[in-house]
Amino acid sequence: MPIKSVFIAAAISTASMSAAVAADAPSIVLVHGAWANGSSWSEVIPLLQEHGLHVVAVHNPSSSFEADVAATRRVIADQPGDVVLVGHSYGGAVITEAGDSDKVRALVYVAAFAPAAGQSVNAIVAAAPEPPPWQSEIHADTMGWLTWSAPGMAKYFAPDVTPKTAALLAATQAPLFSGAFDGKVTQPAWSKKPSWYVIADNDQIIPPPLQKIFADAMHATTVHAPASHVAMLSQPQIVADAIIAAAATKAP
Repeated sequence: MPIKSVFIAAAISTASMSAAVAADAPSIVLVHGAWANGSSWSEVIPLLQEHGLHVVAVHNPSSSFEADVAATRRVIADQPGDVVLVGHSYGGAVITEAGDSDKVRALVYVAAFAPAAGQSVNAIVAAAPEPPPWQSEIHADTMGWLTWSAPGMAKYFAPDVTPKTAALLAATQAPLFSGAFDGKVTQPAWSKKPSWYVIADNDQIIPPPLQKIFADAMHATTVHAPASHVAMLSQPQIVADAIIAAAATKAP
């Protein structure tokens, strides 16, 4: 086959695959973690859009767990059809609670907390044998809002992105109210929904063995990424592929 024909055939095949995915595809709703906003998915979103997927990134207020769940539920409700709900880090707790909607077809956790019923993020962290080393890098202001130091974010949170990117993350981080980590999950959506979990093998925030515990508890389809806590920035293709796989799941 002539080279030109090969390229044309490949282009047609790719276009057909995207069209097939898009025809019956759910919307992808992305939920950021603490100290972030919807832009934390900037490397993943174009990869999903290339497959014809409709993508919406939530911007949660980070003022309380309940407020973040409510904001995520509003976005879910506003989508025209089914949803694949994706959460990073603390966003995993949010999707665990907000994902009980009948519109949610599947869940994807990216280096994320996945609390059981009655659990909060703080309760999970407190169960560790000793405080995590990064805890001293977080500053609380007089009103109880938390932020990272720039050196701490570069060392622990995002060590596998460029120094320029790490500095930008620190400068643009969204403060999180400390009480948000006390919000308890009532009925975990992962107990009823097909779930995927991207384990970040080099994560210093949520230890990989703990991520595996979450993934095993939900019987998730598990994917490993050679990444820090910000796998969606340093390994976006792996994260996007997991989301695309979840989107291909047929609605019950």
